Parts: sequence; C-alpha cells; structure tokens
Amino acid sequence: MHTSLRKNVLVGIAGLSLAGTAAGCAPGAQGTPAPATQPATSAAAAAPAGNYKDGTYSADGNYVSPNGQETVGVQLTLAGGAVSDVVITPHPSNPNTKKFQGEFASGIKAQIVGKKLDEIKVSKVAGSSLTSGGFNQAVEKIKTDAA
Repeated sequence: MHTSLRKNVLVGIAGLSLAGTAAGCAPGAQGTPAPATQPATSAAAAAPAGNYKDGTYSADGNYVSPNGQETVGVQLTLAGGAVSDVVITPHPSNPNTKKFQGEFASGIKAQIVGKKLDEIKVSKVAGSSLTSGGFNQAVEKIKTDAA
C-alpha cells in the first residue's frame, strides 16, 4: 500500500512540473519576458575597471599570522595597462614568516605578470596563503595610487 501511494505522489509531482513547463509555452506568453523589478547587473558592471597610469608603484600590506601582525612590501610596474614586473620585499618578524614570504616572492611573478591590475587577487602562492592577504591589501593601495 505504501509503495502504491508513493508512486502516485511522485507521478503527481512530475505531472505538476510538466504542466508548469507547458504553461510557459502558451500562445501569447512566448517571447514575452517577465518584467524586471531591478536592472540586471554583473559584478564587472558594478565595479568599473580602472584606467591606471603606467609606472612603478609600491605599498606595504599587512596580515595576521600565527606569530602576530606581519607586513609584506609590494612593488608593481604597470605598462600598457598590465603588470609588467613585481618585486616583493619581505618584512618577516620570525624565521617561519621569512620562509613563507620568501616562497611567496619566488612564485608571485608567474601568477600576475601580464594581467590587468583589476584581475589580480591571489589566494595562495607557492604554499603561502597568509602572505596573499597582505599582498592583496598592498595591491588595493597601488590601485588608488595609480588611478
């Protein structure tokens, strides 16, 4: 008895689903979009892309590691609207931070050179994830300076 009832419920749900789909194909409804309550926007449209001046810009970014507050220096060179070079200046407070900032510095160039400044947001570079937070903060400062 339970199996028969379960089948009927599933068949009923499937039938409602098909009926709803068919209702959208009714004459007069075809090609008539539903009125929008708000204009559609994408993330790219909401935040206009920056028009940055070529040059070399530097900024420090901060982040918190298990050892406390850390700072990393970032120098970006912009040419033709894209990053043409990057130099990381580690400011470690301990040997562990020195290791991770050094690894970050050795791997960042491959991830960002050739990209537009607005395309840059890193999360993990060469095994270092926390340094990325300081790097991203420095990039935001550079965007302001280069605008």
